[in-house]
Amino acid sequence: MSTPSLSGGAGAFSGFTRLCKGLAVVLIGGHIVVQFLPQAVNYLALIPARTIPFVWNLLTAGYIEQSVYGVVASTLGLLFIGKLLEPVWGSREFLKFIFVVNFLTSICTFITAIALYYITMNENYLYLPLSGFYGVLSGFLVGIKQIIPDQELPLLKIKSKWLPSLSLLLSIAISFWTAQSATYLPILIFGTYISWIYLRYWQRKPETKLKGDPSDDFAFSTFFPEFLRPVIDPVASIFHRMLCGRFEASSESQGYTLGGTTLPGSDPIEASRRRERGARALEERLAAERLGAAQGTEESGRDATESV
Repeated sequence: MSTPSLSGGAGAFSGFTRLCKGLAVVLIGGHIVVQFLPQAVNYLALIPARTIPFVWNLLTAGYIEQSVYGVVASTLGLLFIGKLLEPVWGSREFLKFIFVVNFLTSICTFITAIALYYITMNENYLYLPLSGFYGVLSGFLVGIKQIIPDQELPLLKIKSKWLPSLSLLLSIAISFWTAQSATYLPILIFGTYISWIYLRYWQRKPETKLKGDPSDDFAFSTFFPEFLRPVIDPVASIFHRMLCGRFEASSESQGYTLGGTTLPGSDPIEASRRRERGARALEERLAAERLGAAQGTEESGRDATESV
């Protein structure tokens, strides 16, 4: 199948959903607030030493971009990737995904900063303002990996299933040359992992009344190259049993996998259907965008003829 969703064209700059536009306004508005009121960062960004009593920064930090580059990248990422994912998931599920990933990413980042302070006794970990939409953006890449894993990027000639891994690899590489890595790297890492947990175990499927995506194509080891998977799988299974034992118990009655054995109703058919729905929704959206562009060109040509 071709990669219509990831290709360029005039239609690529249209078709943004109303929800994504509203969230983009929130990101831009948050950036404007901290530019005109710099002290607002102390209340809206995640500053571990001040999270108690300012616990709301666990929610607000993800929507505050402190730099112009950050707000531009986050806004564009939200608009372009959001119009791919929202039609497949639905607006309610899309918004729920953003809320859960943002909130849990902030909690994990907060715990990590506190732990690093007690290990190193470096107070910078307590007072460094952490914020940004990066965690959700990395989660969007995981969503793309799930619904259209085999589509290729037109310029890089790589499959979209590698986008989350390449994003993290590039961010880690850049962190060796910049002192600002502490402000974004934990958010990216936790955003990627939390979003995978959400899509793997928690996302509810109304059509099947089941949760998550138990397919082998979306296993944690698929984020790594093939030769590393025999090493990753045993480690991942240990954490799987530690963190998701309760899920395993409930999944046995629902037809999911248990101990690597496929149970009734847990074959890859549902995952394949999800990818087909995703590809079909993206193709329909692209066709609508092309039709709109063609109509606009035809109307402009007609107007030009009439004016002559």
